[in-house]
Amino acid sequence: MSFTFPEGAADPPERPAGPPVRGLPGKSIQLTDPETMRALAHPARIALWQHLLLEGPATATECAPVAGLSPSACSYHLRQLARYGFVEQDQAAAVNGRERPWRGVVSSTTIEDLDDPVAEMAARLLNSSLDEHWREARRRYLAQAADYSAEWRRAAGSDQTVLYVTADELLRLREQIRELYVPFIRLSGQERPAGAQPVQGVIEFAPTFSPLDETSP
Repeated sequence: MSFTFPEGAADPPERPAGPPVRGLPGKSIQLTDPETMRALAHPARIALWQHLLLEGPATATECAPVAGLSPSACSYHLRQLARYGFVEQDQAAAVNGRERPWRGVVSSTTIEDLDDPVAEMAARLLNSSLDEHWREARRRYLAQAADYSAEWRRAAGSDQTVLYVTADELLRLREQIRELYVPFIRLSGQERPAGAQPVQGVIEFAPTFSPLDETSP
């Protein structure tokens, strides 16, 4: 499982010494710690983390509408994200000495091959929260679809089908799709063409067969 920005997809080079660069996120991490996964699973924290990566440094007051919280509640969740290393304060982006902007630090997470039952439960909680995050964005779009221009309505949407593939073929397919969309992951501070808007992409392949039906290659 990966969140938002696949491992290695849009990771910028290590930041050079000197003042922080506005909006430049940092690194990919593999999640294994249950406490960290449970902390990230909060819907407001997912929304805040994604917002800072996509839109750049912002204060708790600026972030509050994104999470649907008061600035003080938003500040609490930002501090929790900072505690686990996902965001950090970026005073270089402050307009004045009173502001306390935050910036995204981790640009990608992956969860793979957990062998701890507690960690597996935390991963399921995080996966459920992420799934609801994506579904909510889709519900908002569908509720307002008629208000979008015909151009965007034609471009948006989803495809459903059933594939017959081997595990190796499916893995290659995912890698090929990733290569197609990686150039369009333009985080804060990266160049975006005129007219570019944020569009959520969810690509999911779910086996429809039972594990008991799995055969050796």
